[in-house]
Amino acid sequence: MNFTQAQISELLLEIANSENGTNILFQMTLETFMKSERNLYRQENPSDYSNGFRTRKATGHGKEMVLRVPRTRSGTFYPTLLGVLRDEDEERRTLIFNLYKKGLTTEQVSDIYEDLYGKDYSKQQISYLMKESREEIALWLNRSLDEHYLVIYIDATFVHTRRDKSVNKEGYFTILGIKEDGTREVLSIVNHPTEGALLWQQEMENLKARGVKSVGLVVSDGLTSIENATPKVFPNAKHQLCVVHFKRNILAAFPKTKKQEIADELKDVFEIETTNTPPLEAFEKLCRFVEKWQKKYPSLKTFSNQRNIAYFTYLEYPPAIQRMIYSTNWIERLNRDYKRVLKMRGAMPSPESVLSLMGGVAMEKEHKTYRYPVSAFRGITELVRE
Repeated sequence: MNFTQAQISELLLEIANSENGTNILFQMTLETFMKSERNLYRQENPSDYSNGFRTRKATGHGKEMVLRVPRTRSGTFYPTLLGVLRDEDEERRTLIFNLYKKGLTTEQVSDIYEDLYGKDYSKQQISYLMKESREEIALWLNRSLDEHYLVIYIDATFVHTRRDKSVNKEGYFTILGIKEDGTREVLSIVNHPTEGALLWQQEMENLKARGVKSVGLVVSDGLTSIENATPKVFPNAKHQLCVVHFKRNILAAFPKTKKQEIADELKDVFEIETTNTPPLEAFEKLCRFVEKWQKKYPSLKTFSNQRNIAYFTYLEYPPAIQRMIYSTNWIERLNRDYKRVLKMRGAMPSPESVLSLMGGVAMEKEHKTYRYPVSAFRGITELVRE
């Protein structure tokens, strides 16, 4: 049966004016293009035969449609148009996760998606669409690592997390590394509801299994579990405990009226960018400070423990990097980025959801800020691999 041009135009107009007509025409056009592409393929490959169609879901003008995708007997034919549709799906999935990563809830993401694409997704559907992004982040968090890191920093942020039908604040630790070229990368993000040296030894072993052979310096807060586990896996690594955390703990022992005076005294104890004070001498200054105040504030006595000489390891290194290694402040900045994303959500539904969000933030940081080298670390012989 042959149609005139006028009849064809009338039929197309009738379809276009019908309910969902735009999508029907769009679907017909896509299917025609793919069939034409298969015809061209068969001209170039005459030994391969057509073999019907398979279905593939796609979105057009806010409505889902089911395309009939032509196939061949050998299975080697793949329409170029499908690649374009796949790229579009990937862009939408990436957009959804990026919006979620910026702090929007699944409900807010769904509203924006509907405004942009005219398609309404439930919170459950948005979560499903983010599944591939989560898998991508999980792979990134377990990628192969460099053999040597000049410094690794370890610090935690605490997030209300639902586990076993109850909600508690749990620690999520970031391990940040300085590479030999001076650039930074997040090596791992781990969830430790409880503390223990065996857990941290396992984390260090995991780094080793992913390729890390040696570390110059480890900077962490005062957790003895990290301090005890590190030398068992990286025996040549030195350890610096976070001075900022230590100062906060000391200041907490004093009333508000004394805090400024004590803060000024601590500046003299913890000198920065100096070559004049070896670690042992600085530790002795700390002991004299404790002795001066402990009668009035007995809780200070523990601060003169011999272990606390590890708060002065930074003095063994050149002044140019002392401010960068005497605390975990670099991770504190990253923790603030995490919190901006997490604060709108209340309690997170699972540890996995927290790790995905934090991993997404860390990936973005690495592609932007962290890819620029910190020149001060170049040529620091005290941190190079042995």
